[in-house]
Amino acid sequence: MKRSMLFTGVRMLGLAICGIIMFSACSDDDSPAPSTPGFEVVRDDLHGDITEGHVVLESGVYRLTGKLIVHEGATLTIKAGVTVEATDINTSRQDIRYIAVAQGGKINIDGTATAPVVLTATTKEPGAWGGLVICGRAPINKGVAATAEVSELSYGGSDAADNSGSVRYLRIEYAGYAYNSEKEFNSLSLFGVGRGTTIEYVQSYEGSDDAFEWFGGTVDAKYLVAINTHESVGDDMFDWTEGWTGSGEYWYGLRSNSGNRGIEADNNSDNHGAIPVSNPTIKHLTLVGNGPTGAEPQAVKMRVGTNGNFDNVVLQNWAVGFDIQHDESLSFITAGTLQATNVRFENVGTKSRGTNTAGVVVDITGVYTENAQATGAGNGSEKPGWADGWTIGW
Repeated sequence: MKRSMLFTGVRMLGLAICGIIMFSACSDDDSPAPSTPGFEVVRDDLHGDITEGHVVLESGVYRLTGKLIVHEGATLTIKAGVTVEATDINTSRQDIRYIAVAQGGKINIDGTATAPVVLTATTKEPGAWGGLVICGRAPINKGVAATAEVSELSYGGSDAADNSGSVRYLRIEYAGYAYNSEKEFNSLSLFGVGRGTTIEYVQSYEGSDDAFEWFGGTVDAKYLVAINTHESVGDDMFDWTEGWTGSGEYWYGLRSNSGNRGIEADNNSDNHGAIPVSNPTIKHLTLVGNGPTGAEPQAVKMRVGTNGNFDNVVLQNWAVGFDIQHDESLSFITAGTLQATNVRFENVGTKSRGTNTAGVVVDITGVYTENAQATGAGNGSEKPGWADGWTIGW
C-alpha cells in the first residue's frame, strides 16, 4: 500500500512538472499560431478573400494575381524581406491586383530597415497595379459611413482609436492603377483609419496617382517617403480630405518630373464646414519640386475648409510655397490655427498666395514664419538618415 502511494505521488509530481514546463514554453510566445481556415496561400497565385484566421506570408516572392481582401476578424501578416509582385492585369476581365483591409480586419507588415516588405509589380511602370487600401471605423465627415472608391468596402464610424494593424518598413512600387480619371488607386489609401493603427517607415515609389491619401480618420503616420521621377506620374505626393485629424512626422517628398503638388489638402468639397474638420499636425516636413517657374505646382495647396498646423518645414524648387483657398480655410489663418512655423524656402518663386471663395486675391503672408536653419525631414532638402537602407530612387 505504501509503495503504491509512493509511486502515485511520484507520478503526479512528474505530471505537474511537465505541465509547468509546457505552460512556461507557451507563455514565452503569446502570439497566435498562424492558421488559414478556408484560405489557401499559393505562392504563384495569391488572391482571394481571407475571411477568418491568421494568414502569414513568410519569405520569398508571392505573385498577386487578383484582389486580396482581409475581412473582419481576419489578419494578414507579411514578414520582413517578403516581396509581393502584382502580375500584369488582364484588361479584358479587369481583374485588378490590389490588397485591401476591410473594417475589423488587420494587416501586419513586419519589415525592417535592412529587409523591408516590398509590394511591387511585374511591369515596372506607374499604375501597373492598384496598391494597399485600409478601411477603418474612425470618424469621417462624409457621413456616418461611406464606400471606398477603389475597393467598394465600407469605411468610417465613431471609433477614433480603431486598430487596423501595424505597417512598418514597407515599400510600395508602381501602384496607382486608374479605372478612369475619377477613380484611381493611390499607393497607400487610408479610409477612416483609427489612431490604434501604426503607419511608420513607408515609401511610395513611382505611383501614378497620389502617393499617400487620407480619407478622414485619426491615424498618425511617421517616416514617409514619396519619390516621383517618371513623366507619367502626375498627381500629389501627400493628400488628405474628409476630416483627417491625425498627425504626421518626418515626411519627405521628392518630385523631379512635371507632376502635381507636394501636399493637396481638403476638408469636404460639398460642404466646406463639414465636421470633423480636416486638421492634422505635420512636423518635420521636406518637399522638393522640379523648379520655381509658372503658377503651378504648389508645395502645399489647402482649400475647401481644411485646417492644419505645420512646423519645421523645408520647401525647395516650387513655383508657390503655400497656396490657401476659400473663406473657410482662410478664416483659420485669421484665427491663428492654420499656420506654418520655422519654414525654410529654397528656390521658391512665390512664398504664399491666398484666394477667397469669390476669387479675390488676399494677403496670407502671416501664415508662415521663416527659419533658415530648419531641418525639415531631418537633413534639409537632402535624403534623411532614417531613410537609409529600405528606400530607393535617390
